Amino acid sequence: MASDITLTASMRSNLVSLQSTADTMATTQTRLATGKKVNTALDNPASFFAAAGFNQRASLLNGLKDNISDGIQMVKAADAGVKALTSLIENLRGQLSQARSALSESTSASSLDTIATQYNVIIKQMNSISQTDSHYKGVNFLANNDITVNFNEEASTSLTLSGFDGSATATGGLAISGGSSTSTGAGTLTSGDMTTSTAIQSIEDTLNTALTTLQDESATLANNLSILNVRNAFITDMTNTLADGANKLVAADQNEEGANMLMLQTRNSLGTTSLSLASQAAQGVLRLF
Repeated sequence: MASDITLTASMRSNLVSLQSTADTMATTQTRLATGKKVNTALDNPASFFAAAGFNQRASLLNGLKDNISDGIQMVKAADAGVKALTSLIENLRGQLSQARSALSESTSASSLDTIATQYNVIIKQMNSISQTDSHYKGVNFLANNDITVNFNEEASTSLTLSGFDGSATATGGLAISGGSSTSTGAGTLTSGDMTTSTAIQSIEDTLNTALTTLQDESATLANNLSILNVRNAFITDMTNTLADGANKLVAADQNEEGANMLMLQTRNSLGTTSLSLASQAAQGVLRLF
């Protein structure tokens, strides 16, 4: 069994100093490599856990941004549907203008039949757009669908996006005369519904009312879209603020750590030289031989 090795006091002092310098160099190297002065809870428990809390909240808020983005796209899909419905209502008004001309010129009943058929085709397209084609991820605000979009991680602030019935059905929705409630969605207007100017005007009145409804609903969609965009931007700013706060708690000053490393390397070299000098006294015994 090897005997204990006895070191002189000066050698032991220099050795302890070198070990301390080596430990400090390892810490500084870690900070330079990671860019953080707090890498574990042992480095600074308060800063470590505070930064972790900030980062966790930022992650949760970023998750909410996906739902807000979906809400924005849903509103845009509904708005596209409203624009299409508005254009088709203008087409219906054009059909009624043709019906008026046909009445004033006393054309054959077949002309009114053709106009009625074209009118019904447009109604069918309106119902298709509003009830089946204006959805995004299965949500269609023109088919009375509602969703709630949360704005914070506790779901204590939110916005409910409510839809409306955008069908042309005379008993509901846009309440357009000749609007269909059948499964095919086709219009129900006949040439017999356009035999007088008064009857045609009555149909057009329903179109004007439908346009007013669409304008009101479009304003609601625009308001909701504005809120969602503002909230989306706010969450982006908030997550950046949280990330910056977390970074300030744990980030290392690379310039300072670089300067520390240079000083530690110098101290290590001096310590090695000092240890060598301290050992020379012990080497004096070799001169006896």
